[in-house]
Amino acid sequence: MAPPRIVQAYAAPPSPYAAGHRGIDLAAATSTVVVAPSDATVHFAGVVVDRPVLTLDHGSGILSSYEPLLADGLTAGDTVTRGSPLGVVGTGAHCSNSCLHVGVRIDGDYVSPLLFFDRVPRSVLLPLRAGGSTDRQARG
Repeated sequence: MAPPRIVQAYAAPPSPYAAGHRGIDLAAATSTVVVAPSDATVHFAGVVVDRPVLTLDHGSGILSSYEPLLADGLTAGDTVTRGSPLGVVGTGAHCSNSCLHVGVRIDGDYVSPLLFFDRVPRSVLLPLRAGGSTDRQARG
């Protein structure tokens, strides 16, 4: 099965109360089954404003949230195992009928969910100067 396509990336806000996109949006049609990314405990399952939300506690201060997600029969305190069905993509949220919003918090602070995916782009070191010379090479 192909990994989901990211339709909107994480955009950290400049301050805790400023606008930003505190998660990623994964392409997913309504009724798409969503499975647990890892073993976890249900922290919250319910409606926030106009959308169904599920939040999982992965331990060590890590929470992941999914919206709009209709969590079939899950309640706070339930345990889930990696790969087990959490529910289906519902309606509501900013990309209703076309995506699943995934957010991750560590000790209350939002971070990019891509830190927990295998698809994080690798870092590439670039030369400090045009042409790639170093101080030693420049001094001769």
